[in-house]
Amino acid sequence: MILVADSSALVTLSIIDKLNILESLFGDICIPKAVYDEVTVDYKIESKRLKDFCEGKVKAIKQSFVFPVSLGLGESEAMTLYKELQADFLLCDDKKAKKYAKNFSINTIGSLGVLLKAKEKGLIEEIAPLLDILRKSDIFIDDKVYEIILKLAKE
Repeated sequence: MILVADSSALVTLSIIDKLNILESLFGDICIPKAVYDEVTVDYKIESKRLKDFCEGKVKAIKQSFVFPVSLGLGESEAMTLYKELQADFLLCDDKKAKKYAKNFSINTIGSLGVLLKAKEKGLIEEIAPLLDILRKSDIFIDDKVYEIILKLAKE
């Protein structure tokens, strides 16, 4: 399975030290160059851990596909790479990008969806402690989403 990753979800999984579950769940992880550039800027949160994780996974897009929407460069490259590789999933947490991805027949999964899959496969035991770490960070998870995820995780 091929997963193309966007920056927001990579940062989220890095904060809770769960980047490793991506390879366990999906196998082939591909990161567009623009996403790599976004997440590895020295002053940004988790840049060192993400630089290590991205090693050997960064892919250049072969052609530029212009999406007729206002997306960031990383999101545009991620969607383009998804199409070029005929990937199975786009890892993305950005609500606007997910909406546009759906319009282009791109299967998305967010970081919380990854956690649910990881629990289902026995890769993690509990999601609640991870969500609590995220809620104490700069990652916003509202109460309703928090409750829905815990209900889906049977916690």
